[in-house]
Amino acid sequence: MSATSATSCALPPPLGPEQEDQECSETHMSVLWYAGQLAITYYDTEDCSVYFMPDIPDNEDLKLLHRVIGEVNPQCIVTSAKQDQNIAKFLTNLTATGDKDRRKPEIVLFPNIDFGLEVSKQRILSRQLPFIPSHMTAAEKVLYLSSIIPFESPLMIRALGGLLKFLDRRRVGVELEESTIAVPILAFKKFVLSDIVNMDQDTYCVLQIFKSDIHPSVYKLSSGLKEGFSLYGILNRCRCKWGEKLLRLWLTRPTRNLTELNKRLDVIHFFLLAQNHETVLTLQGCLKNVKNVPLILKRMTLSHTKVSDWQALYKTAYSAVCLRDTCRSLPHTIELFQTISRVFTDDLHYIANLISRVVDFEGSISENRFTVRPNVDPTIDEKKRKLMGLSEFLTEVARKELETLDNHIPSCCVIYIPLIGFLLSIPRLPTMVDKSDFEIKGLDFMFLSEDKLHYRSARTKELDSLLGDLHCEIRDQETLIMHQLQTKILEKSEVLNSVIEYTAHLDVLLALAVMARENAYCRPRFTHRHGFHIKDGRHPLMELCAKTFVANPVNSGEATRRIKIITGPNSSGKSVYLKQVGLIVFMALIGSYVPATEAEIGVIDGIYTRIHSRESVSVGLSTFMIDLNQVAKAVNNATERSLVLIDEFGKGTNTLNGLSLLAAVLRYWISQGTQCPQVFVSTNFHSLMQLELLPNTPLLEYLTMETHQDGDELIFFYQIKQVSELIRNGKAIKRIDHPSKGDRMEKCKSVVEKFLHLDLDDPHLDLEEFMREEVLPSAASVL
Repeated sequence: MSATSATSCALPPPLGPEQEDQECSETHMSVLWYAGQLAITYYDTEDCSVYFMPDIPDNEDLKLLHRVIGEVNPQCIVTSAKQDQNIAKFLTNLTATGDKDRRKPEIVLFPNIDFGLEVSKQRILSRQLPFIPSHMTAAEKVLYLSSIIPFESPLMIRALGGLLKFLDRRRVGVELEESTIAVPILAFKKFVLSDIVNMDQDTYCVLQIFKSDIHPSVYKLSSGLKEGFSLYGILNRCRCKWGEKLLRLWLTRPTRNLTELNKRLDVIHFFLLAQNHETVLTLQGCLKNVKNVPLILKRMTLSHTKVSDWQALYKTAYSAVCLRDTCRSLPHTIELFQTISRVFTDDLHYIANLISRVVDFEGSISENRFTVRPNVDPTIDEKKRKLMGLSEFLTEVARKELETLDNHIPSCCVIYIPLIGFLLSIPRLPTMVDKSDFEIKGLDFMFLSEDKLHYRSARTKELDSLLGDLHCEIRDQETLIMHQLQTKILEKSEVLNSVIEYTAHLDVLLALAVMARENAYCRPRFTHRHGFHIKDGRHPLMELCAKTFVANPVNSGEATRRIKIITGPNSSGKSVYLKQVGLIVFMALIGSYVPATEAEIGVIDGIYTRIHSRESVSVGLSTFMIDLNQVAKAVNNATERSLVLIDEFGKGTNTLNGLSLLAAVLRYWISQGTQCPQVFVSTNFHSLMQLELLPNTPLLEYLTMETHQDGDELIFFYQIKQVSELIRNGKAIKRIDHPSKGDRMEKCKSVVEKFLHLDLDDPHLDLEEFMREEVLPSAASVL
């Protein structure tokens, strides 16, 4: 996308006759990041279009946002003044360390109220857009915009509302026009990163890639949801938290970068080799000890480190060293192993040894605070020795104090209280009622606690001066050592961040390898041709919950069989087959093995579905209107590299309208020739074939789910097969055993003649028997 500096726009060179209509392009972006979700919208003055990217997960490092900014190169970034610390720091660094070849964007902060959800919706719906027909009512306008803008992405809607507010305030492109003229917006377009496969929330929902269930424990109902039976749920064999997080990120960002996908598949292939099984177990054992290092480092910077943090950091550093040593023994032809061997430096040894030499884990656990091991600091060791021998010494001091006290006092003891010092404790006598009774000659009364009187004596004052406040001094010195240790570790934090990044990659690929081994998945082959060729494909979720699962092939060519129409009775497996195709392709696009015997996957840039209708209360759409919106997204956005899955489209309205809509959509794609997407359609509209509503073209293939009628029972084979020509054309089949017209006429005449010769006055005549024996058999054969 072109980008020109503001200075060159203000002072342009003289324009030639061919350049008079060209202007400098500017891009203004609105960004929101909340609870791990990122939303981006931007306005491009070159085509006067607003581009949006629906809510998508992004980590705290905001790598996805950095990549989008790198591609779009905005002149201005608008965001909320009430933002998370991570994005505030990111934007500060963005303006502080700009690229010489790229302008630094201006950061504009608006009040958070300008990004309100309802305010943003009203701002979108009330705007006069030239591409919306003026005769549309308000309700029709809502329906029209809902087919273009995903209102189910609340963060994106808020970002779009903030962008419209900014455009109106800055009057981008119309600075010199009258105030009644608004900033022109000629289109709303979806923005997709160059390597990421386009998928919307409906597709994720119907393919059951993620599924949230209410937690069964009543104690965790308020804490959130748990992952249900989903693709993420069965693939998640990760041993550490960061592996689970990265797996979820990969599932939300399927890629068409074949180099990256083949790198992932190479690692999985290595782990699946029988001779590497012990290596897999060793790596998994190390990975389970990798803890939440970023949180620990954050606590270190705030000096809020806990005892458990030191244990977790030591285990992480030690396990990372084991991972590095293991990877150094593995083939360096695999880039991940080579990177781990190089990036996991000796700083990990340094961190692990430093923690083990300084931190006394047993003492820290027993005292619930940071304690130092012996021989680290001589001063602390000396004070601890004094403290350890203090008990016997104080007993002797108490015995001498008791000798100087009144005979009425039966016992006493010398105690040490931090921050107060050494005190003489005497039990309260029955005669000691008022405070005046507490006075004892030679002692200074301090306080009464639990029927114990506490005093200072000459000996306790002497102990304070000789021994001092040992507990506090030891704690202070150990705290100082803890700060020094934290400083040294934070200086080496770069290697710890690398540990989290690459152990997450290793953990995810190990999890995918375990799943592939247990379920006999195969490695997909990628090709630059369009189409799929899958042998014995299986649904990864259904095969786990069905006693027997029937595998089915998928064959979709580059110039033939690009559009498949699948028929069959309800419950025959049509929907499962569509989802199976989508899931196999999706799993290949995250770099996973797939449930099939063989799989060849062509170039894919998007997956679009119309399988299940998600209710949209926010915009008040009917189920049929949601179906139309889903198909409209596929029609408007699908390319020759896209996969489209449509299940029972048109059944939400009357038969004639539904059949017409489905036929119109299919005829539109057929008219595109080999530029049409890979389309899989399941339908019960048999008239689509029998009335020959679609042209005869090699792009079309008619399939059906095989069944068998056994008496009154319909048996499902769940096997897909081609539809025969007779069924497809809907023509009647001539019976070869049926009598000719002349024979039937002779039979009718014979029956009539027999009836006319009957003597109806004969009392022995049995008409019922005549009808049963003569008329009915003849009628059955004639009809």
